[in-house]
Amino acid sequence: MSTPPSLDPEELRRVASSFGVDAAAYDRARPRYPDALVAAIADAARDGAAGPVPHVLDVGVGTGIVARQLRAAGCAVLGVDVDARMAEVARGDGVEVEVARFEEWDPAGRTFDAVTAGQTWHWVDPDAGAARAADVLRPGGALTVFWNAGDPPHDLAVAFAEVYRDVLPGSPLAATGTASAETAYRQMVETAADGVRRTGRFAEPRERRDAWERTYTRDEWLSLVPTTGVATRLPAAQLDALLTGLGAAIDSVGGSFVQQGFTLSLTAARG
Repeated sequence: MSTPPSLDPEELRRVASSFGVDAAAYDRARPRYPDALVAAIADAARDGAAGPVPHVLDVGVGTGIVARQLRAAGCAVLGVDVDARMAEVARGDGVEVEVARFEEWDPAGRTFDAVTAGQTWHWVDPDAGAARAADVLRPGGALTVFWNAGDPPHDLAVAFAEVYRDVLPGSPLAATGTASAETAYRQMVETAADGVRRTGRFAEPRERRDAWERTYTRDEWLSLVPTTGVATRLPAAQLDALLTGLGAAIDSVGGSFVQQGFTLSLTAARG
């Protein structure tokens, strides 16, 4: 749905703090993560944990999507997020959250069996974030960062790109008709891996790819779009124009489509 941001640090902070504009809608619209990946994270955290319940720190916890999945897999989860509005939604479902920028967050001497970040690590400084993760992980505990992405059918992707070119000509999504999302998201993984390596405190990172597919109705897709970094700060008239164009494109293919998706993840164990 989105591409890696090429923004200055201050703009990155502003965009990263914009997702709570409608936190409840974000929670409803955003897809969950593969059960197999969540189980692998929980199992690895459990192996070597001091007690029967592994403790996980979720970076950019948002509304608690990752945290709830990890909790269902038997983990105790603490979240950190820059956006108090997102944190309130997570807390409403029983997730403990501390509001702070991860690079500046104070762990107060706490350590964790795993550190995770779902759809958020590109908002974190790759060097400072990896160093902070190493600070709070027990020896052998792992940092796992991951992203959902995918491509609609080619003809629809071309139509979407035309809408973005008309409404948001400077948007990176104006190129989605010719570029695969995997290319963009793989760059996120490589950037994260480089930051992990530069700390000198982790074993060599390992990559994983989980494929999936999902059918989106017109309404489901138009509920998802406003929760993306491209759209969260758009004026109402511009957002309406974007949704109208995208909705017409989906209507032209029958009102729904199948997205071929994948989740890319990177895991590195602390030495």
